[in-house]
Amino acid sequence: MADPLLQISKLDAYYNDFQALYQLDMSLGEGEVLAIIGSNGAGKTTLMRSISGLISNNSSQMRYRGNPIGALRADQVAALGIALVPEGRQLFPSLSVEENLLIGGRLGRKGPWSLRTVFNLFPILKERRTLPSTSLSGGQQQMVAIGRALMSNPDLILFDEISLGLAPVIIKSIYDALPNIVGEGISAMIVEQDISKAISVSNRVYCLQEGRISLEGASKSISREEISHAYFGIT
Repeated sequence: MADPLLQISKLDAYYNDFQALYQLDMSLGEGEVLAIIGSNGAGKTTLMRSISGLISNNSSQMRYRGNPIGALRADQVAALGIALVPEGRQLFPSLSVEENLLIGGRLGRKGPWSLRTVFNLFPILKERRTLPSTSLSGGQQQMVAIGRALMSNPDLILFDEISLGLAPVIIKSIYDALPNIVGEGISAMIVEQDISKAISVSNRVYCLQEGRISLEGASKSISREEISHAYFGIT
């Protein structure tokens, strides 16, 4: 069996004195799509921030391509090929759509993603390339955030709350683009509140509850009853 692209071992994560994650063991393979589900406060965003280097951890608690990355800074993690689409999008309000996208390409990693391919993926962004990024609708801003991450030509992309606060038609358009993203060989980890959507697009699912993994398994084989028990802590 091939070694995992990302291996997380006994991960603890803290915000000052508050512990948010407890002894997480998790893996992600090349070309795999993982869904991370759980209620608010379960630790999903903390996990994304830990992987992307926004929260520093013990170096050996996370390995990427076999190398320890837990103590690396966010810019060092990005340079290795891990990109985050953050919760709330976090665009640069003083910059245009195109300028926000170009920032994602500053690492200079080689790969299929460029302004041209991002505009092919999300044509509305080409039409609005010169507009201030924050003048766009919430869904279009999410497209910019995804495009910015893709411009770094990552091997692993992390989507934190990919559909939060978006209209159903916009959510559909973003998920319709997902096969084109992972079809380029990118692995993905998706934090998603919509359980049905998470199951439909992923190979495996991890459920977090109060900072711990309460369920893990193949998306096609996990039952709704198992998810309800893991999600809500029902025994």
